[in-house]
Amino acid sequence: MSAFGILGLLMLLIMFMLFLLNIATSVWAYRDAKRMGKSNEYALLVLIGTIVFPVVGFIIYLIIRRD
Repeated sequence: MSAFGILGLLMLLIMFMLFLLNIATSVWAYRDAKRMGKSNEYALLVLIGTIVFPVVGFIIYLIIRRD
């Protein structure tokens, strides 16, 4: 544990929390697209886009979701 250190453990925890946030926002975007009556392919594209490009993909989805 001494080689890893407290700072390394904290960084690992932050990265894990960001990963969980990415998964949660991606699932929300997918469900929102389905709820708005979009096709399965569109919803899957939204899911993949928000997982691969977390911040940018989610912002773009929020901008185009009303179209």
